[in-house]
Amino acid sequence: MLPGLEPIVSDLTERFRAHVNGVRLERANEVYLDADVEAVPGVCARLYRNWNGRLVSLFADDARQESAMFHLYYVFGLDAAHGFIVLRVPVAPGQARFTSLSNAVPAANWQEREIQDLFGLKLEGHPNPRRCALHDDWPEVYPLRKDFPLCAALPPFQGERHKFRNVEGEGVFQVPVGPVHAGIIEPGHFLFSVAGEPVLYLQIRLFYTHKGTEKLFENIPVAHGVRLAESISGDSSFAHATAFCHAIERAANVQAPPRARALRTICLELERLYNHIADIGAIATDVAFAVANAHAMRLKERVLRLNEMLTGNRLLRGMACLGGVRFDWEADQIGALKAFTGELRPEFDSLVQLIQASSSTRDRLETTGILTPETARDLGVVGIAGRASGFDHDLRRDFPHAAYDRARFLVPVYRQGDVLRRMQVRIDEVGESLGIMDQIIQGLPPGGIATPLPPLPPNAVALGYVEGWRGEIFHWIRTGGGDRLARCKVKDPSLQNWPALSEAILGNIVPDFPVVNKSFNLSYSGTDR
Repeated sequence: MLPGLEPIVSDLTERFRAHVNGVRLERANEVYLDADVEAVPGVCARLYRNWNGRLVSLFADDARQESAMFHLYYVFGLDAAHGFIVLRVPVAPGQARFTSLSNAVPAANWQEREIQDLFGLKLEGHPNPRRCALHDDWPEVYPLRKDFPLCAALPPFQGERHKFRNVEGEGVFQVPVGPVHAGIIEPGHFLFSVAGEPVLYLQIRLFYTHKGTEKLFENIPVAHGVRLAESISGDSSFAHATAFCHAIERAANVQAPPRARALRTICLELERLYNHIADIGAIATDVAFAVANAHAMRLKERVLRLNEMLTGNRLLRGMACLGGVRFDWEADQIGALKAFTGELRPEFDSLVQLIQASSSTRDRLETTGILTPETARDLGVVGIAGRASGFDHDLRRDFPHAAYDRARFLVPVYRQGDVLRRMQVRIDEVGESLGIMDQIIQGLPPGGIATPLPPLPPNAVALGYVEGWRGEIFHWIRTGGGDRLARCKVKDPSLQNWPALSEAILGNIVPDFPVVNKSFNLSYSGTDR
């Protein structure tokens, strides 16, 4: 066990000795506590308040075949201790209910409602227990239970559609946006309640394209799961695939070779580069600075062409595999990568100078869409949005994966929490990404690019993670034997961050919503899964 986790585990087992039934060390930074359901509020409060733990994931698992129980998992990240504590709680099928933590830990809100929707475990004490992942007109089915077949034919959906809350008062009216939008993005329904121009309240309805991805993982060979992971969120295909591979490798007690970890690191940073550059340009577009966007799109295109030259795919698909990566790079490819980092830096600096020289752009972005550090902490906001609102955490530094332990870099953090700082985090991270790539290229180790995996033991659990460009990504798996998974829980950062958009837009005007929304740039697909 990592030294930083030892006092935390000792404190919890001593304080809750009557309810903690066992401690399992799956990996040096991954500790499981088996506890009674009565211990959940106390243990979670202790981790959250006394040890500065973050609720990074909350999910259920149908383990009735193995233990005649459902299991709830509360995953806390302890950044200072560089480890995870996972609280596992059994729920008897005959008493399929659990108490909500959302009043004390708002970050649990949507995740608890997902459990209710997908597993049929009844929520008690939740401030808004309406459906979340499944819409109101779905029949009473629980898709992630083992006795629900993947190919089940459901009857035609009938019943009430989703009813938004009414906001009343003199001069208050509502402005609907969506669920169908211009362009090719997925659907999402935004209902603004406004009095004059300022927004009083924003209600968000997502999950229009729920794809059953976690159910699909249970019905394909483990190796095929890499391709499925790539499809979770198209702009984070390599990050999701790498997080899935990381989970499987940890379950198999196998580590990718040093060269493979280095290539993974470079690909993760290339994914960060093209998305950050595109977002900077898109934010400029939303305040009518089209020239800056054109400059940014030209630089993004250079990154995408480099991706294709290195991996055969502009979005880096097909590169990740279990145990490492699929393709090594020749000397000319590495030379092109070196030249690219040197050439991109001055061109990107030129783009930044162009934007910063525009006083009208700064006027539109500064103090717009403020997410305070206190609200961000309560909601568990991660990634770009979290770092712009004062939270100094990054899995690349705090939980080193791939080859990040071989690179030195800074994590940009601001406290103002407005659109300008969310853009500034992106600007700073582009520079850090180029520096990381330079360091990895200079010390690129020789050797193989993949390690064969042995057969996975049944009922093994593991947490895989990656700091994607948008924020932290988690894949938790439980093996089922026979080259299959019994459970794969996917946590995209967008699921955690969408509720923050409702807070950030308050007091702003509706015309500012596009730029506030773009400054978060959350994934519908990653949320819907």
